[in-house]
Amino acid sequence: MTATVCEHILRRLHAWGVDHVFGCPGDGVDALLTACGDSEEAPRLVRSPHARTSAFQAVGHARVGGRPGVCAAASGPDAIHLLGGLYDAKLDRVPVLAIVGLRRTGRDGPRRPEADPYALFRDVASEFLETVTSPQELPDVLDRALRTAYARRCPVVLVVPEDVQELHCPEAPVRPEWPQYPAGFGAVPAGPGRGMGPAAPSGESLERAAEILNSGDKVAILVGRGAAGASAEVRRIAELLGAGVAEELLGKDVVGDQLPYVTGTVGPLGTRPSYELMRDCDTLLAIGSSFSDPGFLPEPGRARSVRIGVEPDLTATGRPYEVELVADVRATLDRLIPLTRGEERGREWFETVCANVRRWDEVLDRRSRLSADPVNPELVAHVLDALLPPDSIVTCDSGSVTAWYARHLTMRPGMRGVLSGGLAATGCAVPYAIGAKFAHPDRPVIALAGDGAMRLDGLTELITAASYKDLWQDPRLVVAVWNDRGADQGGGRPRAAEDGPSLAPSRRSPDVPDVPYAAFARSLGLTGVRVETPEEVESGWRTALAADGPAVVEFLTDPSVPPVPAHATWEQLGAAAAAVLKGEPDAGAVVRHAFKAKLQEFLPGPETG
Repeated sequence: MTATVCEHILRRLHAWGVDHVFGCPGDGVDALLTACGDSEEAPRLVRSPHARTSAFQAVGHARVGGRPGVCAAASGPDAIHLLGGLYDAKLDRVPVLAIVGLRRTGRDGPRRPEADPYALFRDVASEFLETVTSPQELPDVLDRALRTAYARRCPVVLVVPEDVQELHCPEAPVRPEWPQYPAGFGAVPAGPGRGMGPAAPSGESLERAAEILNSGDKVAILVGRGAAGASAEVRRIAELLGAGVAEELLGKDVVGDQLPYVTGTVGPLGTRPSYELMRDCDTLLAIGSSFSDPGFLPEPGRARSVRIGVEPDLTATGRPYEVELVADVRATLDRLIPLTRGEERGREWFETVCANVRRWDEVLDRRSRLSADPVNPELVAHVLDALLPPDSIVTCDSGSVTAWYARHLTMRPGMRGVLSGGLAATGCAVPYAIGAKFAHPDRPVIALAGDGAMRLDGLTELITAASYKDLWQDPRLVVAVWNDRGADQGGGRPRAAEDGPSLAPSRRSPDVPDVPYAAFARSLGLTGVRVETPEEVESGWRTALAADGPAVVEFLTDPSVPPVPAHATWEQLGAAAAAVLKGEPDAGAVVRHAFKAKLQEFLPGPETG
């Protein structure tokens, strides 16, 4: 039996368990995408309006689906537009296969000038970038591409010229066999050029690690995405050590924010309890973590440290760990826990950590209820927290909305959180949500986006959602927009300055019209809700979450409410405010909101501002 190269690619992808290909039609890839879904042995095509969103959909699918995401695009401009999603996958170690169709050569004359795929993808696909030049080499090349993406957790690129796609080749037997790797490797695997490490550490290194942890009176645990699959073991060792647990932004859904000793995210967008945990601890245990900002880690020489991960820590933190256990995270914790003393010790530290968490929850509640014009953006996230379905997948864009997601949403068991970590890509939340929805069509998905990000990709992605909504068993796909009327142009994630917070004001641009997101959703036959007052926030969320299909809930938020860094001091706020007011005559509202938000940390009871 023979098949064209195009048909063989799809059958082989299906045999490997790939159920969807995210693609944008174009020269050199039309035949491949047209054949998708023609039989039960081919993946379904999810047609995207743009190659850029195809890549982000594949990344979103892979982040929650457990298998490589697959996207396809033509060469030339479409291939260039894949780069954003592929770099997102590279920096966050997400397995993605991009199939690039090269336009026909030969009988139609010289090919039009276009970007050289090898020059274009050489960096982002450094682990695997090959061109199929004959039918005979396809099975091996495609299999190696998929295995590399899965094992290395990286993007790979396969270039298939259009004329080669039409050639016939004999069917080769397909024996799918994903690479075997340690449990923790599935979340943060070995990076480019690195091995997976041994399955378990030596007894001597375990004893050294246990000695360090047992000697600490104020133990802090930092959890990253590499601890996925070991949440029970993390909870057990935290309770034995009387430790607080802080989370990387990408590890927010690993352990669960509902535990009283989980202090929340760490870093510029983190919480006050996490900052205090890292500042005051005398011992640090990092589990599956690649967090590298030294300003939010214990000072070198002040705290002893142990790290567990499936790869060595190669980040530029400038602070080596005393003991580094490079091995399977769950197996290592299983062996380390019996060596950890479980007697009552450090209870004062543990109670302090828990008290700090409770105090911070009160601060967030008060901040969310501060008056704003018209809606406080913190209130939007704060109200959602209590309404999230227990099996939700939440995707979040970059920008101020990242801070509200990181601080106000409580990830509980069964929930997943998805966002762009290393790249801080703008416009990814809605494509992520569509990819996640195809990976888990039986679960509710909620996308959180700012105004600028929604203008970039969100509007066209609503068309995609409307096109495929009947394929999902659970109809809930909620897109929430923090509409500040052009103030947030999607400029990436807000960060603190090196020596203090940044209070750069957001302005409503007079040149940018107010986009009616809810009305646009209704024009597509979707549910659209526009929330213009604080009193409507909860009912807006409830209407969107109860819709029988995709829904857009649009909140008119105040652009002058800044995400004040939790570690900011009064002196730093004062200096930042003076700098802002000096150069920005219309920044008074931003400064007032920043000081009111900081004040909530010192009030004894609820304050509504």
